[in-house]
Amino acid sequence: MSVSIGELAVRFGCELRGDPRLTVERVATLSSADARAVAFLANPRYRAQLAATRAGVVVLDAASAAACPAAALICANPHATFARICALLHPEPLGPSGIHPSAVVSPDARVDPSAHVGPLSVIGAGAVVAARAYIGPQCLLESGVLIGEDVRLVGRVTLCRGVQIGARTVVQPGAVIGGDGFGFAQEQGRWLKVPQTGAVRIGADVEIGANTAIDRGAIEDTVIEEGVKLDNLIQIAHNVHIGAHTALAACVGVSGSTRIGRRCMIGGQVGIGGHLTICDEVIITGCTMVSHSITRPGVYSGGIPYEQAQRWRRLVARFKRIESLAERLRALERRVAPAQDLEEEDDD
Repeated sequence: MSVSIGELAVRFGCELRGDPRLTVERVATLSSADARAVAFLANPRYRAQLAATRAGVVVLDAASAAACPAAALICANPHATFARICALLHPEPLGPSGIHPSAVVSPDARVDPSAHVGPLSVIGAGAVVAARAYIGPQCLLESGVLIGEDVRLVGRVTLCRGVQIGARTVVQPGAVIGGDGFGFAQEQGRWLKVPQTGAVRIGADVEIGANTAIDRGAIEDTVIEEGVKLDNLIQIAHNVHIGAHTALAACVGVSGSTRIGRRCMIGGQVGIGGHLTICDEVIITGCTMVSHSITRPGVYSGGIPYEQAQRWRRLVARFKRIESLAERLRALERRVAPAQDLEEEDDD
């Protein structure tokens, strides 16, 4: 697709510096772009690349515009504007409307005529697929699944019984939504499975990464509110509730019945314990273990950053000696305390 930079400026509300007739057709980085590409500058780390860029046009803020050797699209949020331009120039491929001959669709499922159902997909009894939905190859939709308008299941996605997916949500390959949660009761030293009778409800404009698992509720539903972004390889346990526009990076694990607020950002490999509450607008940095509820917005961290291996071993050895040092300190305090009491009596 080719579009003039003048049209981009009007469509996305940018100030244009350059010839509005110039056309571009793809996006690229500052270092690799050519005259037919759009690049952007949002991270100061890449400012040094701006002077040498050969991009046709660069999306940036007003403070950086003077140093730009190419045409410029000036806006307050270059990254967000670049994302919209990228979506325009590189739209997701849409499959043809209709059901592939190799797909298996239950007679009482309802698939909108404008939807696409790809090869080897299976749609169960009572499932509903709304207008313009894209069901990629080898997807499994069990009974009672509801798919909203413009939903995109990229491929090999499993939606278990009763799962609901809101409009415009994207689910990447390998994701499993609505599998049984880890629910077991102990009886005489053995585990007894607790039936998981809830479902999963996912709002509009959610994105779910590859091989992420979202468990169905044990009794009530697991809920992912609108605009949530989940990276790859995330585990969301049963009855978790994630508030709108929260983002979780890769390999996060959220234990059962935890409630995460709105507009939170949770870094990679964070582990969150069960039955906790995290309030709105919390940032948790990578590799943090959350074992208590968080009731105030802010930035929270845990874990120890890496050190050179020999120094790390010394630090670990000292850490292991803390308890014995604390015991020695308490013993000294007990011995010193009576002497202090005697001195105070003599002063009297």
